Amino acid sequence: MPWPPVTPVFAAGQEPLPPGMTEADRAQLNEGRKYENYMKNGAESCVAKTVLAGVGGLAIGAFFSLMSASFAYEDPLLRQQTHSNLNTTQKAREIFKDMGKGMWKSGKGFGKVGALFAGLECAVESYRAKNDMVNPVVAGFFAGGILARNSGPKAALGGGAAFAAFSAAIDLFLRRETSE
Repeated sequence: MPWPPVTPVFAAGQEPLPPGMTEADRAQLNEGRKYENYMKNGAESCVAKTVLAGVGGLAIGAFFSLMSASFAYEDPLLRQQTHSNLNTTQKAREIFKDMGKGMWKSGKGFGKVGALFAGLECAVESYRAKNDMVNPVVAGFFAGGILARNSGPKAALGGGAAFAAFSAAIDLFLRRETSE
C-alpha cells in the first residue's frame, strides 16, 4: 500500500469495471452512462421543471375541482329545480359535463401558476448560480406580480409580496431540519 494513501486516477473510459463485467461489456456500460447523463441533464433543465410543474398543477387543480364538485350537487331541493325536465341519464350527462368544465378550468389555473413559478424559480436559480431561500422569494414576488398585473400596479405589488411570503413559508417548511 503506497504511503501517503492517494486516490487512484484513471483515464476517462478506463475506470475499473464493476464485478462480473468484462472488457467486452465496457462499450455497453459507457453507452448506458451516456444516456443516464442525458436523462439527468434533461430532468434538471428549466424547461423540464416548468413542464412538470404545469402538468402537476393541472392534475392537482382538476382533482381539487372534482372533490369540490361532489359537494355542489348535495342540495336535493336545488337538484330538483335545475334538472326537472331531464331523465336520469340526461341529468348525469349534464352533471359530468359541468364537472369536466370545472376540472379543466381549475386545472388550467393551477397549471399556469405552477409552471410560471417553477420557470421563474429555475431562471433565478440559474442566473444566481445558488440554491438558497432567495430564489423562491424572488420567483414568488415576480409570479405574484405577473398574476395580478391586470388589476393595477398596487395589486401587482401586493400580489407579489403575498406570493413571495407564501413561497418563503413553504420553502422554510420544506428546508427545515428534521429531528432524527
